[in-house]
Amino acid sequence: FKIISSDPKVKAILVNIFGGIMRCDVIAQGILDAATNLKMDIPLIVRLQGTNVNEAKALMALSNIKILPIDDLDDAASMAVKLSDIVSRAQELKVKVDFSLGI
Repeated sequence: FKIISSDPKVKAILVNIFGGIMRCDVIAQGILDAATNLKMDIPLIVRLQGTNVNEAKALMALSNIKILPIDDLDDAASMAVKLSDIVSRAQELKVKVDFSLGI
């Protein structure tokens, strides 16, 4: 995440993982650690499928990180585009956008 989040042209990040061999809960913990360490302030959309996906979703839900978990890849991609557009427009208008999730 460090390289991609440092690019000012990146307005949202979509993570799409199918955890067949690697457990989704381990991947989710890595995502949470990276987002915490980098103090990311752009939308993070995560689509996980595979082994221990429910545990991964629980980890993300219980964290203080603003992650939008979406099960369907098409929906996740669409949301990433929409959120990226919102961030771009807000930056043009010099408006700060907070992506707090009401869940």
